[in-house]
Amino acid sequence: QVQLVESGGGLVQPGGSLRLSCAASGSIVSINTMGWYRQAPGKQRELVATITSSGSTNFADSVKGRFTISRDNAKNTVYLQTNSLKPEDTAVYYCNAPLVVTRTGPKYNVWGQGTQVTVSA
Repeated sequence: QVQLVESGGGLVQPGGSLRLSCAASGSIVSINTMGWYRQAPGKQRELVATITSSGSTNFADSVKGRFTISRDNAKNTVYLQTNSLKPEDTAVYYCNAPLVVTRTGPKYNVWGQGTQVTVSA
């Protein structure tokens, strides 16, 4: 079984920063792409950023220049550095791995439980 556990959310003022972490655990052999999504109240879940095991990144237009994504492959951990936060960044942020290769076979579309980010004065 594979688990993704997020941490680092919280309440921050506009213009502030937070660093989110997502650690994958289980009998993991490899994870290619890991990513962050978010869901605001009353809205659909949307892509924030993704990163491959080789370091290729992709960002939503709304966060380009403000957010960065990185990962530690040895620790199966992905990070999201969020800077210059705006009230519209308020959402539950979810970690995702579309495919996790494990010792017992592939696991598809694995999600974490989410971490709340609230941007408010």
